[in-house]
Amino acid sequence: MKPTVERQQGASFDSHIKNLIDDVQCYQTVRDLRWPDGIDCPSCQSKEVIKRGFDDTESARQRYECTDCHTRFDDLTDTIFAGHHQPLKVWILCLYFMGLNLSNEQIAHELSVNESDVYQMTAQLRDGIVKKSQQ
Repeated sequence: MKPTVERQQGASFDSHIKNLIDDVQCYQTVRDLRWPDGIDCPSCQSKEVIKRGFDDTESARQRYECTDCHTRFDDLTDTIFAGHHQPLKVWILCLYFMGLNLSNEQIAHELSVNESDVYQMTAQLRDGIVKKSQQ
């Protein structure tokens, strides 16, 4: 008797594309874009920063400590990606789909994310990746 292979009906593209996106590369891309001249402290802008391991829940998310002001921070501190329940690769894919001019509804479908979450994500992405300090 041959085993049967069931094809999952209604499975969206996300189950395949999310697996193609590498968490390590996503975080490295954020680092490269955020700190093109080397990591600096978000509190005092010092370059005297040491690595302090990785996040407990996201193994590609690097933690740091400033040796001047002793502030601890990570790759996402003071970015729009911090404090959200969606993984970084979902944000990156959302940004990619925005570049393809997909609607929020289409993005939500492709990523299997609630449409209201996608609306908030796209609004924040349009406003900018790094928070602006208040003058």
